[in-house]
Amino acid sequence: MRYAPLTLTTLASLVPSEIDAEVRITDEGVDEVEVDRMEADLVGITAITGTAPRAYEIAARLRQRRIPVVLGGVHPTLMPEEAMRHADSTVVGYAEESWPQLLRDFVAGRMSPRYDQSPNLRLDNLPFPQRELYNSGLVNVAHTIEATRGCIFQCDFCVVPAAWGKPLQKPVADVVADIRQMKAKRVIFLDLNLIADVAYAKELFTALVPLKIQWGGLATTTIAWDDELLDLAARSGCRGLLIGFESLNQASLNETRKSFNMRHDYHEVVQKIRDRRIALMGCFVFGFDHDTLATFDETVDFVMETHMDLPRYAVAVPFPNTGLYKKLKAQGRITTENWGLYDGQHVVFEPKNMTAAELLENTRRAWKKTYSYLSMWKRLSGSRTQLPIAIPANLGYRFYAYHLDTFYNCDWQLAPNA
Repeated sequence: MRYAPLTLTTLASLVPSEIDAEVRITDEGVDEVEVDRMEADLVGITAITGTAPRAYEIAARLRQRRIPVVLGGVHPTLMPEEAMRHADSTVVGYAEESWPQLLRDFVAGRMSPRYDQSPNLRLDNLPFPQRELYNSGLVNVAHTIEATRGCIFQCDFCVVPAAWGKPLQKPVADVVADIRQMKAKRVIFLDLNLIADVAYAKELFTALVPLKIQWGGLATTTIAWDDELLDLAARSGCRGLLIGFESLNQASLNETRKSFNMRHDYHEVVQKIRDRRIALMGCFVFGFDHDTLATFDETVDFVMETHMDLPRYAVAVPFPNTGLYKKLKAQGRITTENWGLYDGQHVVFEPKNMTAAELLENTRRAWKKTYSYLSMWKRLSGSRTQLPIAIPANLGYRFYAYHLDTFYNCDWQLAPNA
């Protein structure tokens, strides 16, 4: 169920032509990193918060062997001073301009300890990612693409407002050219909110129609507010959308600054998307301050009655420097800053209306209840949308749901800053 990420192949494409570089890419999510055998002049590591401790560990082992390390990605952007303690250089923000400059400085022997995203960064006329460097045999979907960056919304739990500036867009013609040169027939858009700019999204979807591709991507519930936009998405080949519903509770959505979600009834949102034969992965978060023990069953009931194609649940995560983190930190409710636990699968704060153990156990129960064979049959027989994809995807998530002990650390009671 994995897809090829774009960060490393994009960075490879940005190596200045005057630098005679051999680039090797390893994605530890699907492959082995032989740290102690690695030979390189320079190693770049991209890290999200959940993988930051592992990134620091790899960096330390490489630097012990006098191999310089550059850290970048979401977590170093959120926590640059911390990342700088673990690397020879740190890239903060998007790297389209700073990475080439860093490499030129490295070759010249004057690499700086920190490089920041330019406030005037544009995504026009960039080279295509060097996807041929990625071992696509390790993933289910090799053809991934990105048309936009960022999001117009300021959700309190989201890293986007804290990590990056204004949303950015690639010219639609560049996106189309990339799809054509890939010769792709099935594509995943990795954009955080592909429809943030409705006018841009309509232009993009119109340009995708002649390509006759099938695609999936991320959007918000606002896609169902505009019938023309939704129709264009379907005509352009959209076969699946991931949408963050987050909560059924308006107070929780207000708390997280995502109140726009419920301007239209969730049932109407689901039905409008399904009417276009678009499969729906609905994401829900447990642990907000207005959540109670009744929230879990209410959410699963909604998933079942709407025949959600592929539901997904997560424990709320107060990622560093987000609004949620700052609030909980000020209230003394952060119980650990072991970033390896900041993955949506562990409880790293004190919930308000339940214990940490209850939050974790009921999240696990929601997964199992949703992915029992009977529940899967009821949901998929009621939806009947994109079944050749939905059935194996559900079986994959069933395996995950019934092996959460492998993924969840049941030792949820952790000392502060453990």
